[in-house]
Amino acid sequence: MVNMKSSRQNTTFGFTLLELMVAISLGLIVLAALTGLFKAGMNSAMLLTQRAETQQNMRAAIDLMVKDISMAGAGLPSGGIQLPTGPNSSASLIGCDQAGTCHLPANTYPNSNYMFGVIPGYSNGVEANAVVVAAPPPAINDSITSIYCDYNFPLWEYDVTFPVPGNGSSITLTPDAAYIPAPLPIAAAGGIQVGDLIMLSNNVGTAVGEVTGMTPTSIQFADLDPLNFNQSGAGTNNISAISNGANTIAYRLFAVSYYLTVPGNGQTPRLMRQVNGLSPVPVADDIINLQFSYDIYDATATPPALHANEPNPIGAGDSPNLMQKINLVIMAQSMLNHGNKSQNLYLATSVSARNMAFRNRYQ
Repeated sequence: MVNMKSSRQNTTFGFTLLELMVAISLGLIVLAALTGLFKAGMNSAMLLTQRAETQQNMRAAIDLMVKDISMAGAGLPSGGIQLPTGPNSSASLIGCDQAGTCHLPANTYPNSNYMFGVIPGYSNGVEANAVVVAAPPPAINDSITSIYCDYNFPLWEYDVTFPVPGNGSSITLTPDAAYIPAPLPIAAAGGIQVGDLIMLSNNVGTAVGEVTGMTPTSIQFADLDPLNFNQSGAGTNNISAISNGANTIAYRLFAVSYYLTVPGNGQTPRLMRQVNGLSPVPVADDIINLQFSYDIYDATATPPALHANEPNPIGAGDSPNLMQKINLVIMAQSMLNHGNKSQNLYLATSVSARNMAFRNRYQ
């Protein structure tokens, strides 16, 4: 009998504890590195998103402001319009609505009630003088008002008469048969509204009134209007003063003001646009700084000199009528605060005041 011994060979393979610990350590190092790269990539993507959204916001605001500012003075008489003056007159208002709310801290026309094509508003750019906390010190915020004729609604296609000569409380409008097709009804979409400003010009002069009411064939300019234009008892430069004239032509004016407001409930500052006596509308959120400066010729100097980047031309004694260029700087804060890290960005541009007075500096 043969004894046979069977032998068992261990064929199981594995890692030792030391190898396993080394592998785990290396894996954790690689994972930490990948996590850091992922976090850095996410931060970069968020910063780029913040920057892109903020720039889009500012560009939309600047595009609208540039459109209005570039039209400043269009259709106005050369040098602007003198508003009601003399005995029993008072200053007309800018940036106010039909509810009687004035959105600019200083809200009267300058230089004894004079309507320039551009009304600079140095340090007059935040409603109710509210504090814009995010604005970098020294925080100077400006407003601007651009005034021009509205050529989209053909009010000049009507023959204008005064029902009672010497009385400027209303005008009668008759479609001029020379225009084919007939003029749009005054209350058509985009037409005349209560609170609009109407410029009337004839052989006697030019005056501006605020619409207080209308019918399909007339516009009323009652006293005690919210913007204080219809001053029938003023000494001169009101509608009554030109109501004996002939060949009266009417245009709607746009007096467009830009300023900042700080809403309640912790909301961020907002750029607002307000037209004539209508309610203001928001243009862009998160605008924390708005500044303007002006390039103006000093016609009294010999030879005439250019005052460049003048922030307060009226305060410096310069005439807005000789304004050549408006320089605009706008600052916004990113809408997204990722990790409480917001970005502040500036955009700047310049606008030629093509409808203002021109002076050849090379003469």
